[in-house]
Amino acid sequence: MQQKSVTRSNKDRTEATRSALLKAARVLFAEKGYAETSTPEIVRAAGVTRGALYHHFEDKVALFRAVITEEYRAVAEEITKSAKTVPGSALDALKQGSRGYLDAMADRGRIRIMLRDGPAVLGQMELDKIDRETSADTLRMGLAEAMRAGQIKRLPIDALTVQLSALFDRVALAVSEGDDPNDHLEVLDAIFQSLK
Repeated sequence: MQQKSVTRSNKDRTEATRSALLKAARVLFAEKGYAETSTPEIVRAAGVTRGALYHHFEDKVALFRAVITEEYRAVAEEITKSAKTVPGSALDALKQGSRGYLDAMADRGRIRIMLRDGPAVLGQMELDKIDRETSADTLRMGLAEAMRAGQIKRLPIDALTVQLSALFDRVALAVSEGDDPNDHLEVLDAIFQSLK
């Protein structure tokens, strides 16, 4: 009985330490950016030792990858939640998912982590891999469903997904810099309509 209590306690402490590191790193990466954030700052902000950092993460890049993975998950959850709020067609779900994406990306820290530092630190291929692992390709699945339902024309799904994904990221950047999101949503809706 005592052994189970100790094991559970160790597991809880391990998870708490990892969580503290991720939270502290997320705040610092969002505020200062990857390059300007040092591991001693992260350790200090998390209230843990440097050894604890390297017990959980091989290096700063591995920690950044873990932070960005959580960001991708949060964005995917928001898109999925938004798309499900609209009963109707797959095309309507794609449009509503666009709104969910922009809502999720409204966090300036998220823009910096995912769209500015992410490609520079991890590279686009790694980000694409993280996107597939965390979001189960929500955009690709939505497009495929709309094609199956005959709501948009059949196009090469990989190319369409890549191009629309890049468009969404550029829109998020523009909105973060002060563009009116409604203008961009109007254009995104028109783009989806043009795929009929």
